[in-house]
Amino acid sequence: MAKHKHLTLENRITIANLLDKNYSFKGIGTELGKDCTTISKEIRNHIIFKKTGAYGRPYNACLHRLSCDVRMLCSPCSSGRKSSFCKFCKSCNSKCPDFEQEFCIRLTKPPYVCNGCEKLKSCTLEKHFYHATAAYTEYKDVLSEARSGISLTEDEVKHLDALVSPLIMRGQSLNHICANNMDSIMVSESTLYRLVDYNLFSVGNIDLPRKVRYKPRKHKKNFKVDKRCRIGRTFEDYQRFMEEHPHLPVTQMDSVEGRKGGKVLLTIHFVKSELMLAFIRDSNDSQSVIDVVDQLYFKLGTDVFTTLIPILLGDNGSEFSNPTALEFDNDKKRRTHVFYCDPSSPHQKGSAERNHEFIRLFIPKGKSMDAFMQEDISLMMNHINSYSRESLGNKTPYEVFAFLYGDDILKRLGCTMIPANEVNLKPSIFGKKRGSQYGSNISEGTEIYLSVGN
Repeated sequence: MAKHKHLTLENRITIANLLDKNYSFKGIGTELGKDCTTISKEIRNHIIFKKTGAYGRPYNACLHRLSCDVRMLCSPCSSGRKSSFCKFCKSCNSKCPDFEQEFCIRLTKPPYVCNGCEKLKSCTLEKHFYHATAAYTEYKDVLSEARSGISLTEDEVKHLDALVSPLIMRGQSLNHICANNMDSIMVSESTLYRLVDYNLFSVGNIDLPRKVRYKPRKHKKNFKVDKRCRIGRTFEDYQRFMEEHPHLPVTQMDSVEGRKGGKVLLTIHFVKSELMLAFIRDSNDSQSVIDVVDQLYFKLGTDVFTTLIPILLGDNGSEFSNPTALEFDNDKKRRTHVFYCDPSSPHQKGSAERNHEFIRLFIPKGKSMDAFMQEDISLMMNHINSYSRESLGNKTPYEVFAFLYGDDILKRLGCTMIPANEVNLKPSIFGKKRGSQYGSNISEGTEIYLSVGN
């Protein structure tokens, strides 16, 4: 079995062809000499979402589409056949107040895509595909992005900004600044040009004496994480720390994305009780993570926070690239210890990853979160935390957390217990109005609330 080898375009073409023949992941892995988990990750990481209809019928993902008899919903009617039902109109889902989205059960389990589905030609629901060429292109883009960019922390950028920007505003060139302040700047002139071009400084290209005279070159802008922040905080360091402090509870943190570039969730998962908190953020940067931790610290108080969250285990995402700001409060007092999983090793925080499957029941991968407010996310997490788990002896995360730490902390967090028979793990809990806004872009910012309750 080939290990540590990247999939080629030919491998991906083979995967697509075998998916069309309804091969299992294990069968595809056998054909390629790869582990079945490699095939699973490849397909799930490169899914293409399409809202297409069937032959003679437009896209329609409404739960009631087969029995619906509504006519003339639009005024004037946007359908070419004005006497037809609204369910045959391409604008039906966006205009109907009773719209409830239906998700195909095939897409919630292997193979996670519509390749090889016998109902493909008659299905009007949203479709998920795996295409070899698109997957290979996306892989090459990610590979190139991972090897480019500027390796600086946010604190280092702020330090450079405070030193360089005032000198630029005096009319000095970057060459002059570097020549006379090299011991303080410690980066090259070209790096400073890129920082200005990436809008990471208070000044812009317009403030540079000669920069605006040149035609800008086309290139990708990427702010790469400084890997030095992981020194002493690797997964191996985490394991050693846990051997020395086996009594400490572990809290895992992660990000859950919807649409690339849109709003994103920060999840904080208490492993022992399986209770998870989620916070909506406008962007996936480290400052928004720091803000959430700071507000939790303020809300819970020093003693409760250090008891409840003595360890934070995250992945290698750039949003967790400032561990010092997470570990210490404004008075430089330690409040937690931050550690990182190994690259491409989500199993090392598998408890949080499994719990994310509940979130995907409400917000599928690729769906925009821009329409959601914190109240929606809080309501979703209340239902998830009130769902009984076999791993907890058929108790709910809410009940186990209350047993371990008391109801008072749950009240501080704003958590609310949903009665067992009222637990709903479907997007319908958001209401018809919110459901009709899936995928929309809302430009207004959303304040991060500490409340995880409704």
